[in-house]
Amino acid sequence: MAQLEQLLQYQQVDSELLKIEQEASSSDERKNYVQAKKFLEKAAEKLDGLDAKARELTALANELNAKYAEIAETLGEFDNVDELLDGGAEISFYKKNVLQLLDTLRALKSEINGLNKSVKEADEEYRALKKKTLAVQEQYNTEFSVKYKAYVEAKKAEMAKIAAKLESIAKSIDAEVLKKYKIKRSERIFPILCAEKNGRCPKCGTELSLKGKEQIVSGEVIECDGCRRFLFKDK
Repeated sequence: MAQLEQLLQYQQVDSELLKIEQEASSSDERKNYVQAKKFLEKAAEKLDGLDAKARELTALANELNAKYAEIAETLGEFDNVDELLDGGAEISFYKKNVLQLLDTLRALKSEINGLNKSVKEADEEYRALKKKTLAVQEQYNTEFSVKYKAYVEAKKAEMAKIAAKLESIAKSIDAEVLKKYKIKRSERIFPILCAEKNGRCPKCGTELSLKGKEQIVSGEVIECDGCRRFLFKDK
């Protein structure tokens, strides 16, 4: 690869840009902004889920309440059991039916109580999350978003100066060579150009092949078989 000196100069300036990018990525302004944004995105989905769950549980509770009322009404028909017995009816038949209905009512009552509790819990969770969401939304709009945008704007000017330097250096570098460099940069490989050390890549430790050693001794720039960095022989 030709133009090694220009590429090394380009990489040196690029490292300044990378440093700013890393500082911005780990800044408190960005962390607060991203965390609040993620919370709000997930909260909206969770609120919808809790709302749907509460409506589903309420509908089921209403259904069981209706069934409970229906059975209770049926049970009321046995109020005239004395008349039926006087007419010669078998008491064991009616007693068995009454006991079965009472057992069903007890089971339904227990299930209804459980559902009502679940509805209440879902409603309380919804209200608590809604309250927190509104508070985070307010802080996101008035603080986190504002501070992060101000931070980004402040860094833009600094990054623009470095970008101008890179553009100037790039004019002396072959377009295809620069394209390969930028691809590796986008893959978070940095530094991209390194001087080999004792026949190995100084970053990942991969040993150069025999052919690679011959090429690098002859002044060529090769690609590491391990981490794909560009390696050269330091003068």
